[in-house]
Amino acid sequence: MLEFFAEYGLFLLKTATIVIGIIVVLAMIINASHRQQAVPRGDIKVTNLGETIKDRSQAIKNEVLSKHEYKHALKQEKEQEKAKDKEEKQKLKALKKSDKSSAEESSDEQDAKPRVYVIDFDGDIEASEVESMREEITTILDAANKGDEVMVRLKSPGGMVHSYGLAASQLQRIRDAGYKLTIVVDEVAASGGYMMACVADTITAAPFAVIGSIGVVAELPNFHRLLKKANVDYEQHTAGDYKRTLTMFGENTSHGRDKFKEDLEDTHQLFKSFINQNRPELDLEKVATGEHWYGTKAKELGLVDELGTSDDWIMKALKDKDVYAIKFSIKKPISERLSISLSRGAEKLLTRLVHRSSRQDLFK
Repeated sequence: MLEFFAEYGLFLLKTATIVIGIIVVLAMIINASHRQQAVPRGDIKVTNLGETIKDRSQAIKNEVLSKHEYKHALKQEKEQEKAKDKEEKQKLKALKKSDKSSAEESSDEQDAKPRVYVIDFDGDIEASEVESMREEITTILDAANKGDEVMVRLKSPGGMVHSYGLAASQLQRIRDAGYKLTIVVDEVAASGGYMMACVADTITAAPFAVIGSIGVVAELPNFHRLLKKANVDYEQHTAGDYKRTLTMFGENTSHGRDKFKEDLEDTHQLFKSFINQNRPELDLEKVATGEHWYGTKAKELGLVDELGTSDDWIMKALKDKDVYAIKFSIKKPISERLSISLSRGAEKLLTRLVHRSSRQDLFK
């Protein structure tokens, strides 16, 4: 019997070795192919939001109105569209007469209505959607004409400083190119999320959207005493006084803690300086305390400019502009997509547990 288990264990060990070897080789091949791809592979999807809303509205009218009422409604819509087109043509004609330089522009640019390009950003700790957003912005800047603008539907509780710094820099490209940027927050733009939002010309927030949290936080456990009780030694060697200030397994010192706090304060000052550049009217001493506020209060404090939802904003824009949603989808292997889904699920679960244990202002 013992001999059987020994042979069976040896068989399992050989099998595991072969499987691990195959996985390592495949990982090396995939990694090499990824390195060769300088530009993320993906597809741009463009959705005409005006047409989408119109189609849905027509479907409802078709069901709730009588045949006669439906025909009458269609006739009215066509008449309104004709009147609107006529008015736009008259405006364009007047513009052409008053501005001779417009003759140098293409006829397509002259006849087109101003466009709004809508981008969605749903931020996690690593601001991983910045990879898609940078491609969306590049595409928009290449296609946009004078008078067009960009609206970003932003949702983010913040995360890593360098990741959200890059995301904010991507949004800055829109303003640097001379296009108006509006950011609408339906749920949350806190910490790094607000760093992104403050780049906009105008910030619109829903009344109960969470805004602010202009602060920096860092935390980590320390297992030194636990390891000491178990008679486990942990060695760490560094070159440079501040190569490692705090550690999870070694013994932390007051000297290291002081330096760690100093680094946090420097980061906070950098954060405040960035916000001051973009929203100089803000009283940073009052709002840069790490606190957050709901949209209504945030407007009183000057953190946002208007109250409203992204849906209302789009409906208003559709009255005199064409509105398009732009989405860049990066093609990822199944293994990577599964890994991302699992990590995001774990992140959301952890966030919910933290909120439930530390917050009392939740609806129950």
